[in-house]
Amino acid sequence: MNGTSQIVWGFLFGTIGLGFFVYGKKQKAIVPLLSGIALFIIPYFITNVYLLAGVGILLSVVPFFIKI
Repeated sequence: MNGTSQIVWGFLFGTIGLGFFVYGKKQKAIVPLLSGIALFIIPYFITNVYLLAGVGILLSVVPFFIKI
C-alpha cells in the first residue's frame, strides 16, 4: 500500500507542479516556476508518504503567499 500511495501523491504533485511550471514560464514569475520544478522532483527523492504529502502541500501553497 505504501507504493500505491506514493504513486498517487507523486502523480498529484507532479500535475500541480506542471501547472505551476507552465504558469511561471508564461508569466515570467520565478516563485511558481521554481515551485513547479520542485514539485516535479520531490517524489523521486522522498520515500516516506507522510513527508511527501507534507512537503508537497507546503510547496503547493508557497506561490500563493510569496509574490516576487
